[in-house]
Amino acid sequence: MEQTQRSKRVGQAVRRRSEYLVEAFRPPGVRLRRKVALPDRTATARLVDSPVFVMSSQRSGSTLLRVLLNSHSRIRAPHELHLDSLQVGMGAGYLAPVMDELGLARQSLEHLLWDGVLDHELRRSGKSVIVDKTPSNADIWRRISQAWPNARYLFLLRHPGSVLESMLTRHADFTRDRAIEDVLSQITAVDEARRCLDGLTVRYEELTADPERETRRICGYLGVLWEPEMLDYGKQEHGPFKPYFGDWSENIASGRVQRARPLPAATELPEPLRAISRTWGYVS
Repeated sequence: MEQTQRSKRVGQAVRRRSEYLVEAFRPPGVRLRRKVALPDRTATARLVDSPVFVMSSQRSGSTLLRVLLNSHSRIRAPHELHLDSLQVGMGAGYLAPVMDELGLARQSLEHLLWDGVLDHELRRSGKSVIVDKTPSNADIWRRISQAWPNARYLFLLRHPGSVLESMLTRHADFTRDRAIEDVLSQITAVDEARRCLDGLTVRYEELTADPERETRRICGYLGVLWEPEMLDYGKQEHGPFKPYFGDWSENIASGRVQRARPLPAATELPEPLRAISRTWGYVS
């Protein structure tokens, strides 16, 4: 199983890197056709019309962004929801054609389930905007855009070298090659989503250096007034900090925004991460 999953990740990383290289070396003025899924036919009946999805890799500061947003009186940003793992099963062989007759293929049923989860949490919170920050959202951006044509997106970037350092610190059992492989797969998924979807780009380094300025930008994008309470997230209740819910480090538990660590030197950046680091403006 481990070998199969590893082969799948390698295949995804190779495909995405190939697409990225094609984009990087395209002739000036020539736009490549974007591959965006057609909307789900059931999407017009969504309970939550315009949810917000954070597109980021692991170890990019998405939990910090979550608690800052969740400290707003109108924004609910719960722990990671892992919608991609929330699936519908057909308990009997005849059920698929029965549902098809209703225009509800399995994927459409899953989208209705996902929508119901977001609506449940939004109603429970009493707020008006919901944000999901699960890192694996970037792997299913096509399905998200298909399920919610009016979804909004926050693209959270961090220096790929810093992501790698943080991942190696968090996962002591990872080899460096394994970590590079995972980082490459995740950040290329984020980059692809960012090139194909409209949204707001936020850099982790800028968020930690000037959280007021960056949260003001985000509030403007989301159409809500900025609130100073967002910066004092430690006084708010955000649920547990533990594995599979998001980051659980001492930094996030401190209740205060911690400035990002110094960026790694360009010479320390592994070759597979250099091209996208250049595209994101972290290296020249």
